[in-house]
Amino acid sequence: MPMPRTAPFSRRGLLAAGGATAVGALLAACGSNGGSGSGEAKASAPAGPWTFTDDRRKDVTAKTVPTRVVAFTGTAAALVDFGLDRQIVGVFGETKGADGKPDPQAGDLNVDKVEILGNAWGEFSVEKYAAVRPELLVTHMYEPDALWYVPDESKDKILQLAPSVAISTGRVPLTQPIERYAKLAESLGADPRAKKVTDAKARFEAAAEQLRQAAKAAGGIRVMACSGSADLFYVSNPKVATDLLYFAELGVQFVMPDKLDAGDYFESLSWENAGKYGADLLLLDKRSTALQPKDLAAKPAWGQLAAVKAGQITPWDAVPRFSYAGAAPLLENLAKAVQGAKKVS
Repeated sequence: MPMPRTAPFSRRGLLAAGGATAVGALLAACGSNGGSGSGEAKASAPAGPWTFTDDRRKDVTAKTVPTRVVAFTGTAAALVDFGLDRQIVGVFGETKGADGKPDPQAGDLNVDKVEILGNAWGEFSVEKYAAVRPELLVTHMYEPDALWYVPDESKDKILQLAPSVAISTGRVPLTQPIERYAKLAESLGADPRAKKVTDAKARFEAAAEQLRQAAKAAGGIRVMACSGSADLFYVSNPKVATDLLYFAELGVQFVMPDKLDAGDYFESLSWENAGKYGADLLLLDKRSTALQPKDLAAKPAWGQLAAVKAGQITPWDAVPRFSYAGAAPLLENLAKAVQGAKKVS
């Protein structure tokens, strides 16, 4: 899994969304396609029946092509990048900040035109989900059969309401989930030859080559992907995290933690031991749930890290947007950071 939210967790131990009263009544309502919402999307969608084999090796089927899709916010944003729009009717996961502005992971998703079923880890309103009459649920899968941001406690009720698609986003290179979301979007009616899609793919490929060349010329620069919380400092495993695995394939040299926590995604260190690994450049978790440099300045151990002293810190999207448009800037930013880094450890 990517870096934890605010404390170590298991992907199989997702938090409950709370009581799901009246779900039985809403199940019946969900079976109808009537009412307002995405009528225009249904009219323009491909004809059914519809089948998609997801990364659980499960054949997900429907009599007609789903036009009312609910997804993890970052997943929805990726599907929008590939050409879906009115089909996205609901999202779950960090979507809006306290100021009401879209969370960065929402990308080009219009957050004011979708139902937000939960805006934080552990939040998922089953009642709201049923009320949007979902025809398909889509999310990431970092561990087998563990649906990202779908709480275990209400998972059975949620999965009764509509078919679900899970795309593997762990232990595979970044390009795989991007290609899988592209294929899913196409099956739902998106045009893979649309200019915005082909332009984004060309930018991604150019950015990948830019990072490859930067890494080749880096002269042994060591990068550490990390995240900070109040009590712990996390060092990510580049052999499991999807984006890091791909960056490493392009030649980036990462610090490899040697005492991994359960799940193998990271090693959690006390702040007293934050200097266990030497690194020249820090790839720092930029999510709102992780501490940022201004917050970390209060940690003496943070200020003692060689990369921090050298000012060699660059933001990291620990849960990237799995589309060409979402991933290209990540490659470009890391290439620039590697090019500008000096050996300090």
